[in-house]
Amino acid sequence: MGLSRLAKALTTAVWLGLCAPLVSVAFTATPAFAGQASLIADHVQVVGNGALVARGNVVVLYEDVRLTASRVSYDKATDSLAIEGPITITRGEGSVLIADAARLSADLKNGILKSARLVLDQQLQIAAAQINRVEDRYTQMSRVVASSCQVCPSSPVPLWQIRADRVIHDEKERQLYFHGAQLRIADIPVFYLPRLRLPDPTLKRATGFLPPKIRTTSTLGTGLLTPFFWKLGDHADLTLSPFLAAKTSTLELRYRQAFRAGDITFTGAVSDDAILPGETRFYLFGEGEFALPRDYTLSFELQEVSDPGYLLDYGYSDQDRLRNAVSVMRARRDEFVFAGITRYDTLREAEIPISDQLPFAQIDAFYERRLFPTWVAGEFRAQLSWQAHFRESDADILGRDVARLGAGLSWHRDWVSASGIVVEADAGVDANIYWIEQDSRFATEQSFATPSAGITLRWPMSRVTGTGAVDVIEPIAHLAWSEQVGAEIPNEDSVFVEFDESNLFDLSRFPGKDRRENGARAAVGLSWTRHAPSGWAFTLAAGRVFRRVDLGQFTDASGLSGTASDWLLGAQVNLGGRFALQGRALVNDDLNITKSETRAAYLTDRLEMGAAHIWVIEDTAEDRPDPTHELRLDGAYQISDFWRVSADGIFDLEANQATRAGLGLQYRNECLLVDLSLSRRFTSSINVTPTTDFGLQVELTGFGGGRGARAHKCGG
Repeated sequence: MGLSRLAKALTTAVWLGLCAPLVSVAFTATPAFAGQASLIADHVQVVGNGALVARGNVVVLYEDVRLTASRVSYDKATDSLAIEGPITITRGEGSVLIADAARLSADLKNGILKSARLVLDQQLQIAAAQINRVEDRYTQMSRVVASSCQVCPSSPVPLWQIRADRVIHDEKERQLYFHGAQLRIADIPVFYLPRLRLPDPTLKRATGFLPPKIRTTSTLGTGLLTPFFWKLGDHADLTLSPFLAAKTSTLELRYRQAFRAGDITFTGAVSDDAILPGETRFYLFGEGEFALPRDYTLSFELQEVSDPGYLLDYGYSDQDRLRNAVSVMRARRDEFVFAGITRYDTLREAEIPISDQLPFAQIDAFYERRLFPTWVAGEFRAQLSWQAHFRESDADILGRDVARLGAGLSWHRDWVSASGIVVEADAGVDANIYWIEQDSRFATEQSFATPSAGITLRWPMSRVTGTGAVDVIEPIAHLAWSEQVGAEIPNEDSVFVEFDESNLFDLSRFPGKDRRENGARAAVGLSWTRHAPSGWAFTLAAGRVFRRVDLGQFTDASGLSGTASDWLLGAQVNLGGRFALQGRALVNDDLNITKSETRAAYLTDRLEMGAAHIWVIEDTAEDRPDPTHELRLDGAYQISDFWRVSADGIFDLEANQATRAGLGLQYRNECLLVDLSLSRRFTSSINVTPTTDFGLQVELTGFGGGRGARAHKCGG
C-alpha cells in the first residue's frame, strides 16, 4: 500500500506515548522527525519493558493515509505490530484495505492480514483469505474473489466475479495479476485462464484488449471487432481494432500523441471486402494543432478515402466532401492574422463527373487590426486579404481560376442619448483587384471599390411587472447605403445568402467578398424578452428590410428579393430548464414560408427528447432544384435505474421517406455495461446501397478506469 512513511510516523507517535497515562490521548510527532503523525486512542498503556498497547477506537493519521483498528500493540523485541480489527487503511487515491487481524513489521512494508478485502477506487472489491504486504509495493492475495458488483442479502451472488488461486497487485504499475483465474457469470463458470493481467481502476491508460463488440451489417455480414490499446509512453497511444466479418477483413486504427506545444490525432481503416472485390479500400482522417512562438497557432486537417462509398458502407462518416488544409492563425485583442491552404475533394454522386470543374485548391490570407486614434472618436478596422482558387479543368469558363487582393477600412462609433436611445454609426470602403484566367467572358485583370455608410437607432426599454417578471422591449431602425463601383466579376464565394438575426442590420448580407449589397435600404426590427421569477423566459423578434429599388441581387430563396424582404421571425422559449424551443422563419406577404428552422428539446430526470425541422424552397441558383424538407427526432428514456432505451431518426418529408433510423438498448449498473444498437440507412446511390447495422457490446466495469453509472441499492 506504499505505507513506509506512515510506518515511520506511527512508530514515532507510539514511542512519544511511552509515559502517557491510561486516558484518551492524542500524540503528534514533533518537527524533529521526518513527518508529522497523529495517534488517537481511548487508552494507551506501557506493558513490560519496551512494549506499548493502544486500544479502543485507535486512529492513526499521516498525510493522506488513515488507519483505524480496535487494538494496536508494538513489540520492541521483534520490532513488529499486532493489529486487531476491524482494520481499515484508507489512502487518498481511493484504495481501502479492510481486514479482521494483521501482523506487520514496524515500517508496515511487510506483513500478513487475515480475512482481508481490498477495495480499489471505490469500485473493484477483492476478498481474500489472506493478504501479504511485500516491499511496500506488492499486495499478494490468496484464495481470491474479485468483482465490482455489490453483494447484499437480497442478491448474495454477484452478477459476475473472477475467482483465482492468487492475485498480485502491483501498486507502482497499477496492474492486477491473476493466477488460475475463472470468470463466473451468476456463479456459473464461463471460462478459465491460467494467467490474466488487468489494469486496476485507477489506471486510465494501459496496454491491452478493450471490450470487444459484435457487429452485423446487411452489406458486410456478422463480425467481431476486437480493439487492442497500445500505450506508447505517457504522451502517445495506438488503438488497433481488427474487424473480421463474413464479407470483410478490416483493420481500424487510431493514433494519438501529445507534444509540449500541441497534439495530433489520426483515425483510419483499411479493408478487403466483397463490395469491391480485389480492391484495397481505406480512409485516413487526421487533425492537429500546435502553439508557435509569438502567439501563433498552427493547425492541419487531413481527409483521404479510397472510393466515394467507403465511409458510408462502414458507417465511419456521413461526409460527402473531403477537406485537407493547413493554416497559421493568431488572435489578439486588437489584431487577427490568418493564412492557409485548403484542398477539396467531392464524394457527391452528382459532382463526381464534373469534379475537375470545382475549385480543388484554395489559398487564403487575412489580416485585420483595430485602431483607436486620438484625433477622432470611435473604432477603426483595417483589413488586408488575399484569396486564390484553382480548377483542374483547362476548359474555358468551366475551368476558371481566380485570384483576389483586397483592402478595407471601416469606422464604428456608438453613444447613448439623454433619452436612452443608442445610436450606432458605421462607414467604410472596400477595394479589390481580381485576376481571372480561363474565362473569356471577363478581362484578365479587373477591380472594384465599395463605399458604404449606415446608422442604427436602438431604444431598449424595460419594466418590472407586479409578479416580479422583467420585460425588455427594443425597437431598432437601420438606414444604410453602399455602391459597388467598377467592373463586374464572377460570383464565386457569395452564392449562399443566409438572412437571419445576426445580419439583419449589417451593411452587407453577402457572406463573401465577390458581391456587395448595393443601393439605399432600411431595416426595422422589434424584440420582446421576458424573464419570470419562476425560471421561464422567452424572446420574440421580428424584422424586415426595405429597398428604394430592387437591383435583383438576391434570389427568392434568400428571403431578400424585391423592394421589401420577407418578414424575419424568431422565437426562443425556455421553461425552467425542462423545455427549450428555438426557431426562425422567413415569411412573405402571402404568409408563405420561404425558409424555416426549428429546434426543440424536453428534458426530465428520466426522459430526453429532441426535434429539429427545416424547410427551404427550391432555388436553382443555390443548386437546389427541389425543396428541402427534413425532420430529425431523437430521444431516450431511463426505464429503471439500470435500463435505458434510445431512438433517433431522420426523415425526408419532401421525398416522403426515412433517411436514417436507429434504436438503442442499454443496461448499465455498477459492474456491467451491455449496449445493443440497431440502425438503418435508407439512402442509396451508384456508390452505396441501403444498410442495416446491428451492434452488441459487453463491458465489465471496474478495470482501467471503467465506472458504472449507479451503485446497486441493497434492500430494494
